Amino acid sequence: MNRTDLLTMLPLIAVAATIVVVMLAAALRASHGDVAVMTLAGFTLALAALALAAPPSPRAVTALLVIDGYALFYLALVLAAGITVTLLSYGYLRPHPGNHAEFYLLLPLATLGAGILVASSHFASFFFGIELMSVPFFALIAYRVDEARPLEGGIKYLILSGVSSAFLLFGMALIYAGSGALQFAQLGAWLAATGASGDPWLIAGMVLTLVGIGFKLGVVPFHMWAPDVYQAAPAPVGGFIATVSKGATLALLLRYFADSGVGPTGTLAWVLSVIAIASMLVGNLLALLQTNVKRLLAYSSIAHLGYLLVAFLAGGALAVESVAYYLVAYFITMLGAFGVITLLSAGAHGSDIDEMDDYRGLFWRRPWLAGSFTAMLLSLAGIPLTVGFIAKFYVVLAGVGSDLWTLVFVLVVSSAIGLFYYLRVILTLFQPLGQSAWTSGESCPATARLTLAVLTVCLIWLGIDPAALVHLVQSLGAGGM
Repeated sequence: MNRTDLLTMLPLIAVAATIVVVMLAAALRASHGDVAVMTLAGFTLALAALALAAPPSPRAVTALLVIDGYALFYLALVLAAGITVTLLSYGYLRPHPGNHAEFYLLLPLATLGAGILVASSHFASFFFGIELMSVPFFALIAYRVDEARPLEGGIKYLILSGVSSAFLLFGMALIYAGSGALQFAQLGAWLAATGASGDPWLIAGMVLTLVGIGFKLGVVPFHMWAPDVYQAAPAPVGGFIATVSKGATLALLLRYFADSGVGPTGTLAWVLSVIAIASMLVGNLLALLQTNVKRLLAYSSIAHLGYLLVAFLAGGALAVESVAYYLVAYFITMLGAFGVITLLSAGAHGSDIDEMDDYRGLFWRRPWLAGSFTAMLLSLAGIPLTVGFIAKFYVVLAGVGSDLWTLVFVLVVSSAIGLFYYLRVILTLFQPLGQSAWTSGESCPATARLTLAVLTVCLIWLGIDPAALVHLVQSLGAGGM
C-alpha cells in the first residue's frame, strides 16, 4: 500500500481510530458524555474524510477493496446512520447508570464492518466485513441487561447469524472449488472465458451464498429472526440493524453480481423473483396482525426489501440508481420511525414503549412527535410529497423498463395492503388520550429532538425537490460503480 491507497482508505481508518480511542476511554473510565462525543467526532471526521478519498478514486486497494464512487456513496450513507444512532442513543442511555463505553465501542465496530462490506471486491473482505458488522450486533441487541427480552433476542440473532455465516462460507468455498477465483472480477473473467455458468460447483456455491445473504437481509423465507430481534433490541439499535445491516449487504450483493457477471438471469432470476414476491406479500400481510410497533416495522422492512429486489432484478444502470435512491429513503424513514420510539422510551424502566396502545392520543400531548411519526409512516407507505413516494416510483419505473410486470403488479397490490396498517397506526396517534408512559420521553436531550427534526425535514425536502439526489444516483448508474 502507498500514500494514495491510505488516502482513499482514510474514512475507514478514521472509524478504526475511533474504535481505539473509545477503547482507551473505556479503560480510563471516561464519562458517558465524553465517550458519546468521541464516537460522534470519529464518525464526523470519517464523513469529512470522504472529500479527501474522492479525488483518487476509483482505486483498487489491494485485491480486497475497491474505493470508487459507489463505495463512497454507501459509506457516506452508513456513516450518516452511525451519527444519527449515536445522537439518539445518548439520550436513550443517559438515564441509565454507567458510562456505556462498551455500547459506543460496538457501534463503530459494526459501522466499520459495513464500510468494508460496501467496498469489498473479494470473498475474503466480503466475509470479514459481514462478520465484523454482525458480531457487535449480538451484544448491541442484548445491551439492556435489565430485561430478559433483549438477551433472548441477542441469542436468537447469534444462532441464526452463525447458521447464515456457515452457509455463506461453504458457498464461497464451493465457488472457489469450481472457478479457482476469490476476487469478483476474476470470477467474472473465468465465466467469460469458460462459459461454465452451468458448473455444478458454481451453482451450489451460488445457492448457498444467496441463502447466507438472505438471512442477513431478512427476506422471506429467511425472515424468522427479524420481528423478535427488532422487538427485543433497544430502539436505536433496532433502527441501526434495520438500515445499516441490510443496506450494506444489499450494496455488496449489487456489486458482486455486477463485477462477477453472474447476473440475475434464468433460474437465478426466477428464484429471486419468488423471494421478492413472497417478501412483499408476507411482510405486508403479517404486519396487518401486529399490535407492537417494532414488530410492525420489522415486517414492513421485509416488504421493503422485496421492493428493493424488484429494482435489483431490473438490472443495468437503472437498477443501481433505483436501489441507491430507495436505500436513502429507507434509511431516513426507518431511522426516523425508530427515532420516535427512542424518544418516547428514553428513561423508561423495563421494555421500550412500543405497544400500539401506548401511542393512542400521542398527538394531543406531543403533537410535534406525532407529526414526525406520521410523516415517517406516510413515507414508508409511498405517499406523495415524501421521499418514499419518489423511491417507490423509481422502483416501479425500473420494473416497467425491464418488463417485470408480475413483480410490479405485486408491488402495487402489496403497497395498497401496507397503506392499511400504516394508516391504522396514524389513526391511533389521533384518537382520544389513552393510558401510557410517554412522559419519560420528556427527559430526552435537545440533540435527539434535533436529529429527528432533521430526518423529518430531509424526508419532506427530498420528496418535494429530489433533483440533487437523483443526479447523484444517476452518476452511480452511469459509471461510478
